[in-house]
Amino acid sequence: MTTTLAVITGASRGIGAGIALAAGRSGATVAAVNRTPTEIQRQLTVDLADPAAWPVFAHWYEQLVELAAPDRVVFVHNSATLTPIGPAGTVDPDAYRTHVLLNSAAPQVLGDAAIRTARRLGRPTVILQLSSGAAESPYPGWSGYCAAKAAVEMWVKSVATEIAEGDDLVRVAAVRPGIVATEMQAEIRSSTSAAFPNVERFRDLYAGGHLADPGQVGAHIWALALADDWANGAVLDVRQFGG
Repeated sequence: MTTTLAVITGASRGIGAGIALAAGRSGATVAAVNRTPTEIQRQLTVDLADPAAWPVFAHWYEQLVELAAPDRVVFVHNSATLTPIGPAGTVDPDAYRTHVLLNSAAPQVLGDAAIRTARRLGRPTVILQLSSGAAESPYPGWSGYCAAKAAVEMWVKSVATEIAEGDDLVRVAAVRPGIVATEMQAEIRSSTSAAFPNVERFRDLYAGGHLADPGQVGAHIWALALADDWANGAVLDVRQFGG
């Protein structure tokens, strides 16, 4: 029987909680990385927007993988923020810097740590980076978020080119979950049109019942993590897989 270790960032709520639940139900050992503690037994409580947390994560992650000695590791980086919403140059600069660190820098640094651990310990590892359609569709008021998701997808594609043909120790993909009923969506709907001119579109989607359930989306993402029918470096859209 194949043993799996699932490490999920942002697993306390929304899509991350859905992924953690699906992973646990499949028999995987689940570990979480959150800003606030959860009921998950194996967890690291840090703020991934703080660069000082990144080496702490790398050390914890490697120890966790070494101790668990699973047949495979699935690392899902889900943590992200939309705050602050508004045009660049008008929002709080400290909040904007935090946004860039969490959304753009952390995925790459944590992904690098996961690859290093896979190589060092020889553990087959799947890395899923949560992305968004905003990676290719610029939205006014979301400059940091759109740029970050584009960076995430390019990181995934670039890492895939660095992996030799026939080397299946590390597999990476970006996953676009679609429009999901999360707190992030509630934050979008509470925006002003001055900060986010497209706000009415998201309010209409909510009013029309077009937001996906985070638990169901999490289950689909977990199924993708275990699937072997996507190419290394792929950008996967949950909505194309029944989400």
